[in-house]
Amino acid sequence: MPIIGIILIVVAVIGLWLITAFNGLIRGKNRTEEAWSDIEVQLKRRYDLIPNLVNTVKGYAAHEEGVFVKVTAARTAAMNAGTMAEHAAAENMLTQSLKSLFAVAENYPALKAADNFLHLQKELVDAEDKISASRRFYNGQARDFNIKLQVFPTNLVGNSLGFNKFPFFDAPEEVNQPVEVKF
Repeated sequence: MPIIGIILIVVAVIGLWLITAFNGLIRGKNRTEEAWSDIEVQLKRRYDLIPNLVNTVKGYAAHEEGVFVKVTAARTAAMNAGTMAEHAAAENMLTQSLKSLFAVAENYPALKAADNFLHLQKELVDAEDKISASRRFYNGQARDFNIKLQVFPTNLVGNSLGFNKFPFFDAPEEVNQPVEVKF
């Protein structure tokens, strides 16, 4: 009887550990997905601001059509991105085109002083700050989940149940470079 009791205790401990490991992976997965959702909310906010900003700049700098087309195309590509990699690439392209738009705005003192432009610029900066914070939060959640998925013995449960690593939402090096304005 004592051997059966020991076997039952070992089985119960292993069962409890499996349940705990599985639940921890589910919690981590859901937190990471929630963090991605937060990024999408902030991106939507930015997408909604861009047409107003473009229209405001158009009123002052109508002959800068190429910049407006680039911003609009980048916004459309970002809104239609499906995978994380597509989102990252499209968002980085949008960020670059917005830098070009603001560089154009620098050439129009009346535009820089317009209340509507200043308000939209402030809102966009706020949106960018929130996107940056959401990216950091998402990357932190993805890191924690990925670590949990890779460490022993949780990796045995995660890999056998089909859990996958979350990619990081990284900005490529060119996004961190200043915009080059050519006339």
